[in-house]
Amino acid sequence: MTTTWFITGTSSGFGRLLTEHLLARGDRVAATLRRPEALDDLRAEHGDRLWTAPLDVTDTERVRRVVDEAFETLGTIDVVVNNAGYGVLASVEEASDGQIRRVIDTNLLGSIQVIRAALPHLRAQARGRILQVSTAGGQTTYPSLGYYHASKWGIEGFCETVAREIAPFGLALTIIEPGAAPTSFGTSLDIAPPLPEYENTPAADTRQAFLGGHFPVPNNAEKLTEAMIDLVDSGATPLRLPLGPDTYEDVRAALTGRLAEHEAHRDVAHSVAATPAR
Repeated sequence: MTTTWFITGTSSGFGRLLTEHLLARGDRVAATLRRPEALDDLRAEHGDRLWTAPLDVTDTERVRRVVDEAFETLGTIDVVVNNAGYGVLASVEEASDGQIRRVIDTNLLGSIQVIRAALPHLRAQARGRILQVSTAGGQTTYPSLGYYHASKWGIEGFCETVAREIAPFGLALTIIEPGAAPTSFGTSLDIAPPLPEYENTPAADTRQAFLGGHFPVPNNAEKLTEAMIDLVDSGATPLRLPLGPDTYEDVRAALTGRLAEHEAHRDVAHSVAATPAR
C-alpha cells in the first residue's frame, strides 16, 4: 500500500534521505524546501510521485497555503514530518538578537505552525500521524547550544500536549530524537563570534569540538532514516523514539539526574501545601 508523506526541510539531511528512501520504495512525497530545484534529480527519476513546493517555515501564511495545497493536490496525506530546522553555536551572551529569533522562528514557531496547518486536514481524514524531528537536545543540554535547546525543549513540550489533544480523533504524534549523524547539521550551524571571556570554559569546549570536527558522531544516517520509516510501517505510536546510543545514554543520564534532584526536594514541596500531608 502506498503511503503519502509531507516533509519539511528536504534539501539535505534527514529530510533528503527520507525523501529518497520513500520514493525508492514507491511512496508519494510532498517535499518542501527553500529551493525546490535541489530535488530536480529526484523529480526526473520519480515523476509525479514527488510533489514539491518552496517553503520557509518562518513564513506562517505561506505554511498554511502550502499545506492546504498539498492536501488538495494529493487528496490524502498519511504522515506529516516536521524536519526543517538548524542550530546556533554560541554561548548565551555571544548570540545576536537576529540569531536567537531565527532559530526560535524556525525550530519552534515554524514547527508549531506546520502542525496547526495540518491538523484540520488530518482530523477530516480521521487518520494520520505526525513525526516531529527533535534531538537528544530536546531533553538534555550541551554548552554553546542554549538557543537550539530552547527551541527543541519548547517544541517537545508543545508536541506532548498535541499528542494528548489529538488522540481522541484517531491521530498520533511521535517525537523523533536522532543522535549525532553525518548530515549537514554540523556544517550548517549559525556560529556567533566568540567572546574572550568564555575561553577555557565548557562553552568554548563545545565550540571547538564542532569547529575542529571532534564532536562525536556515532550514528549511521541511513539507519536512522530507516528506523523512522520502520516506525510508521509498524503502526506503533510511542510519544518519543530515541535513536542512537548517544541519545539513549545522554537522555537517560539527564532524566535520572532530574529525578534524583526532584526526589531530594519532596519534603519541602509537600511542606507548602495548604493542608500538610500526614
